[in-house]
Amino acid sequence: MIMPHPLRTLNFRLFFAGRSLSLIGDAVIPTALALAVLEISGSPSAMAIVLACAMVPKLALLPLGGVAGDWFHARTIALITDAVRAASQLFVGFELLAGDPHLWQIALAEAIGGAASAFAMPTDAPLITGTVAQDQLHSANALFGIVRSSARFGGPALAGLLVLLAGPGLAFVLDGASFVVSALLLTVTRVRSIPVERRSLRADLVEGWQEVRKRDWYWSSLIGHSAWNGAAAVLMTVGPGLAVREFGGTTAWVVLLQVGAGGLLLGSLLAVRVRPRRPILTANLGLATYALPLVFFAAGAPAPLVIGAYGIAQAGLGFLNPVWETAVQQAIPPQTLARVVSYDWLLSLGAMPLGYALAPLAAGLWGAQAPLWIAAVVVAGACAGTALFPGVRNFRAPRTQETKAVAEKVS
Repeated sequence: MIMPHPLRTLNFRLFFAGRSLSLIGDAVIPTALALAVLEISGSPSAMAIVLACAMVPKLALLPLGGVAGDWFHARTIALITDAVRAASQLFVGFELLAGDPHLWQIALAEAIGGAASAFAMPTDAPLITGTVAQDQLHSANALFGIVRSSARFGGPALAGLLVLLAGPGLAFVLDGASFVVSALLLTVTRVRSIPVERRSLRADLVEGWQEVRKRDWYWSSLIGHSAWNGAAAVLMTVGPGLAVREFGGTTAWVVLLQVGAGGLLLGSLLAVRVRPRRPILTANLGLATYALPLVFFAAGAPAPLVIGAYGIAQAGLGFLNPVWETAVQQAIPPQTLARVVSYDWLLSLGAMPLGYALAPLAAGLWGAQAPLWIAAVVVAGACAGTALFPGVRNFRAPRTQETKAVAEKVS
């Protein structure tokens, strides 16, 4: 018997609609934020300050967000954080539209939004597992992967259109409105919840970390994922300047980013159809392909080769996301899922500031190509190296009712 598609389940459909709107709204913010900060201050360093205001609270509070996601109903946490993020984005939007914005106001609003994200991000996994059956997890995660990839693909263009129409403030207002709609849909969504025995905050933080540490497939993969994010930060730091120098202008860099967004979407679509029996090993090896554009860029390869390699690497990321999320949701006990996911986010995102900081130092000492070579070795070794761990090699995707029925039909 084939399980019905998750979109045929009302509660998941409501949750999916709300989250999809907020993902699309978030996709326009990076471009709108950069334009708004540049318009206010005229200083590139101001953008770094605003980004730091958003990132630092997020990283600092993620473990607490994981505990809250396990202690309380995931829907309750999601409702509160949607409301907070809606308020912060609407505030920035109306300040920009009013025509007299201040940089400190935007920085404060982004810090509040970042803190709310630290509590919101760990709840996504419990919300998915609480609205679909186990057999539907892969399809549900693949759907979200497609939405995220599509949003990243079209986000900059949509942001540009909104800025042309009414300035960057409109993008923030629409993002805030998307969180309002998401919260309204969540209020009528029924989410299954598993009661968790609350102990001290320290004890529950330790328990979540122990769930990570005792699975070699999990912590070894997190090392690979952290290396990937650090390498991505290196490329985003030294890549634009190197592209201008080596490829004769910014056009090649813009094309590279857009091809990467297309590759991300292609990888997400591939994850809908392909369900490897060794999902962790397959996904991590796909993630190791990020070394290709780094090597080609550092070696002075032609622009089409670098751009094509970047598209392939991003396809590996698009494939990994739903495969990894499904594996985690199936393997981690539901009463600790939010805490485990919070450590996942913390280790993955924490490597990005390190990449941003070290790349310019390495480029200053040894040239712009040096950090790319180093990042290529690190990401290839960390991601492909996970194959050395028995847990990674032996992790098998469970044969659900859906996959069994497909196998029987094929045979």
